[in-house]
Amino acid sequence: MSYTLKPGVVTGENYKTLLNAAKEGGYALPAVNAVSTSSVNAIMEAAVKNKSDVIIQLSNGGAQFYAGQGCPDSFEAKVLGAVSAAHHVHLLAKYYGICAVLHTDHANKALIPWVEALIGYSEEHYEKTGQPLFTSHMLDLSAEDIDFNLSESARLLTRMAPIGMSLEIELGVTGGEEDGVGSDDDIGADNPLLYTQPEDCLRAYELLNPIGHFSLAASFGNVHGVYKPGNVKLRPEILKTSQALVDETHQTGATPLDLVFHGGSGSEKDKITAAISYGVFKMNIDTDTQFAFSKAIGSYVNENQKAFLYQVDPEDGSPYKKQYDPRKVLRAAETSMVERLDEAFADLGSVGKSLAI
Repeated sequence: MSYTLKPGVVTGENYKTLLNAAKEGGYALPAVNAVSTSSVNAIMEAAVKNKSDVIIQLSNGGAQFYAGQGCPDSFEAKVLGAVSAAHHVHLLAKYYGICAVLHTDHANKALIPWVEALIGYSEEHYEKTGQPLFTSHMLDLSAEDIDFNLSESARLLTRMAPIGMSLEIELGVTGGEEDGVGSDDDIGADNPLLYTQPEDCLRAYELLNPIGHFSLAASFGNVHGVYKPGNVKLRPEILKTSQALVDETHQTGATPLDLVFHGGSGSEKDKITAAISYGVFKMNIDTDTQFAFSKAIGSYVNENQKAFLYQVDPEDGSPYKKQYDPRKVLRAAETSMVERLDEAFADLGSVGKSLAI
C-alpha cells in the first residue's frame, strides 16, 4: 500500500498512517531528543537530507532547558519549554517539507503532573485547530507495580484519545538513567527486570487497545546510554514472542503491538534490524547525538584556541569575532549532529521513505 501525508506535525490518524507505513515497509524512525532550537533544527535538517520523516522528543530536563535555566519555576519551565518547542516544530516542519512526530520522553510517577499539564495545552490547541499540540506522550511507570502502571496509563489515555493523541508506555525496565528517570544499578546482562514478560504485553493490549492508540516500550535487555560491550545482552526475540502471544489470543495479525526501542545509542546493527522485523517502528537516540553535538564544539574550540582567550590577537591585533561568533560554534555542533543522524536513518532503513508530499 502506498501512503502519503502533508508535511508538518502528524497526529491522530495521520500518526497511525506514518506508523503503519514504517511497519509495513520494514523500517523505523529515529526518535531524537532535543534541548534547544539548535538541536531541533539539526533534527529537521537531517530528516530533509535523508528524505525521511522523524520523531522529535523532549525529556522533562530537555524541556526545562529549552525554557531557559533562569526560568524561576522549574515545573513551569518543564511545561512551557515543551510547549515552546512544540510551537517551533509546528511552525517550521511543514516548511522543511517533512512529517514530524512531537513526543515527550520518560515521565515517571513524579512527572505525571507534567504530562497532565501538557495534555491541557493539547486540549486547548485541539479546540482551536482540530489538532493536538503533541502527537504523543510517554508515561514510564515501569518502576511501579504493573497494576498501577496499567491503570494510570488507562486513565491518561482515556483523556488523550478523544483529541487524537497516543500514549507510549513501558513494561519491564530499560536500564540506565535518563534525566533522573531510572538508574545505572539496573544494568547487567543477568537482570531479569530488563526483559519484559509477554503476558504483561498481552495484558496491556487488552486494557489499552479498546481505549485508544498506544505504543509499548518493551524491554529486551536495552539500556539508556553506552556501556562496556558484554555488560548488556540484547534479546529482541522477546518482542517476537510478545507479538505472537497477542496474535494467538486475539487473531490480530503478525505485529499487533506498536513497539518502541529505547536505549538505541550504541546498539548492535543486527539487533536493530531484528527488532524492526518484530514490529519496532521507533528507536530512541540521545546519548550518541549528545556526544556528536558536544564533540564538535570541543573540536572547534581546540582548533581556534586563541579566539576563546582573546577578542583580538595579542601579537598582531587581528580580530577573532568571526571565530567566536556563537553561530559558528553552534553550526559546527549542528552539522556533527546531522552526520550522526545520517547513520541512524540508514541503520533504521528510513532513508528516502518520507511520506511527505
